[in-house]
Amino acid sequence: MKKLLACTLTVVVAVCALAQTKMRSAPDVKLPNGYWPIEKSGPLIEKTQTVRLAPDLSQLTAGERRGVAKLLEVGKIFQSVYEQQRHERALAAARDLLQLDRRLGSPAATQNLVTLYRLFQGPIATTLDNKREPFLPIELTPPGQSMYDGISKQEVDAYLAAHPDERDALLDQRSVVRRATVANLRRDVEKLQQYGALSTLHPGLQAELMVRLEERLKTRADAKGLYAVPYSLAYADEMIRAHGLLNEAADAVARDDWEFARYLRNRARDLLSDDYESGDAAWVTGHFKNLNAQIGAYETYDDALYGVKTFYAFSLLRTRRQETDDLRRAMRGLQALEDSLPYEHHKRVREDIPVGVYDVIADFGQARGGNTATILPNESYLARRYGRTILLRANIMRSPEIFEGTNRTWAAAIVPAQKDDLTSDGNFYRTLWHEVGHYLGVDATKTGQELAAALQDDADLLEEMKADLVSLYVAEALHKQSYYTDAQLRSVYASGILRVLQNNKPRRDQPYQTMELMQWNFFMEHGLLSFDRQTQRLRINYGKYHEVVGQMLARVFAVQYEGDKAAADRFVDEYAKWDESLHGAIAQNIRANQGARFRLFKYAALGE
Repeated sequence: MKKLLACTLTVVVAVCALAQTKMRSAPDVKLPNGYWPIEKSGPLIEKTQTVRLAPDLSQLTAGERRGVAKLLEVGKIFQSVYEQQRHERALAAARDLLQLDRRLGSPAATQNLVTLYRLFQGPIATTLDNKREPFLPIELTPPGQSMYDGISKQEVDAYLAAHPDERDALLDQRSVVRRATVANLRRDVEKLQQYGALSTLHPGLQAELMVRLEERLKTRADAKGLYAVPYSLAYADEMIRAHGLLNEAADAVARDDWEFARYLRNRARDLLSDDYESGDAAWVTGHFKNLNAQIGAYETYDDALYGVKTFYAFSLLRTRRQETDDLRRAMRGLQALEDSLPYEHHKRVREDIPVGVYDVIADFGQARGGNTATILPNESYLARRYGRTILLRANIMRSPEIFEGTNRTWAAAIVPAQKDDLTSDGNFYRTLWHEVGHYLGVDATKTGQELAAALQDDADLLEEMKADLVSLYVAEALHKQSYYTDAQLRSVYASGILRVLQNNKPRRDQPYQTMELMQWNFFMEHGLLSFDRQTQRLRINYGKYHEVVGQMLARVFAVQYEGDKAAADRFVDEYAKWDESLHGAIAQNIRANQGARFRLFKYAALGE
C-alpha cells in the first residue's frame, strides 16, 4: 500500500469556542465546596479540542441499522460500568453534578465540569501539569481503582501469602476483589439467586459464598478475609441487560451477516461466563461484512496496583472494505519478520492476520478518547489457537485536523532541517506495525507464565514498548521488500521519535508515557538522538536507527522472557529518568506550541 487511505467520512473538528466564550462572559457563580471553580476548570476547557465523528452509514441495510441501535445501547451500558470501575462513586457524583447544573441554570462553571467529566470519563482530571485531581467533591481513587475495594497492595500481598490457593481467583483478569463482610457476601448471594444463569455458568460459586457468609454470621468478627467475584456478578444487572441487547442485535443483523450475528451471540454468553474464548474465536476467525465491534473487558492499563484487572470497552466500527482487502494482501511474510527479531526463542506465527480498516461509529469505556488501533485478544493461549485481530480506526488516524496538531508538536521538538520528515503516512504505518508487533516476539515467560502474571504492573509497559520497537525494527526489512518507499521509511522512523516526546514528566502509573520516556533516554544514550542545547531541539541520527532500536528491543525481550519482576523494575528505573534541562526543555517547547492538549470525541450516531 503506497497510497494514503482516503478519509471519506466527515470529521468535524472545533475547539470548544462556545464553552470558552461562555466562560469569559459568565457572571461569577460560587459552587459548593469540592467543585472546581471556573478559574480552575477554564484552562483545561481552553486546551480541549472537540472532534465529532460522523461516518456515512447509508450503505448499511435496514437490519444492520437496527443492529447498530441495539449495539449503541450496549455501549452506553459499558460506559457506565467503566466509570464505576474507575471510581465506585463516579455515577453518583455525575448525578449530583447534573442536578446542581440544572438547579443553577446551567452556568459556564457547571457546564465546564460536565465537559470535564465526559473528557476524563469520571470525576478525576489530569491537570495541565499531569497531576490527578478530583474536580468534584469526591476522594482520589487508589491505584487499583475500584477493582480492589480500596484495599492496599500490602494487604492483598499479605492475604495471598497466607492463602496462596486463592491467588488465581483474586488476581484473575475479570474479577473484583472484595472484603468478606456480611453485606458484601449477602449482596452477591442474592444476585446469584436473582439471576439463575449466572449461578449456572459459575458452578459452585453460590455454595462457596454461602459457606463464607455462614461463617461470617457465626463469628460476627470484623471482616479480615478477602474474596473475589467475577465481573458478571459484580456488574450483574448491567451484564444481564447487555446480554439481552446483544442477542437482539444478533437477531437484527442475522439475515445480512450471519457470521457477525454468531459472534454477537457468543460474546453475549461470554459476558455472563467471563470466559471469552467462544466469542474471541468467532471474532478473530469471522468474515464480517459492513460492521465489526470490540466488545468486552480486555486491557489492564487502568490497574496501577497489579496491572492484571481488565476494564470494559466497546467500539462499534464500519468496515472500509477496499482498504481492508488491499491491506490484507500486502501483509504477507510475517514468519520471516518474526525470525529476524533479536531473540533466540522464535515461534511459529500465522501469516494471515485478520487486519481491518474501519471508521469509528462510536466508542465507549476504555476505547473512547481517540484510540487509533487495537490488537486483541491478549491471552497468549487464545492467540496461539485462533490468532489476533487488528482494528485500524481510519477516521481517527487519517484525520488531517488531528495530524495538524501532531505536526505542531513535532516541529516544536525537532531541528528545522528534519521537521518535514513526518507525514500522516508514517504515523499510519508505524501504528499498523505496532499492532502487528504485539503478535510477534515474546508472548510468555520461559516457564510459560503469562506476562501479566509474572511482571504485574510492568507488563503493559514492556509489552507496549516491545510493540513500538518491533514496528521500527522491521521497517528496514519492509523497505528492502519495497513495501516502504525511501520517504515512507524516513517518515515511519520520524513517527517513532514523535512517539517518545513528552509534554510533561510522566507519572509511574502511566505505562505508555513511562515506556516512551525510556525509549527517549535509550535513544539519547546510544546516539540515535542528540540534543542541540543552542536551539533546544532534537536531531535524529537516521544511520544508527536500526542498530539502536535492535539493542533496546533485545533488552525488552530478555526481561519479558525471564519474567523477573525485580529485573523489570530495575530496567524501568534505569531509563525512566527525567532531566529538566533536556526533557523539560523539549516539553516546554511542545506546551508553548501544541495548541489543544486534550481531545473530546463526540459521535453523530449518538445524536451529538
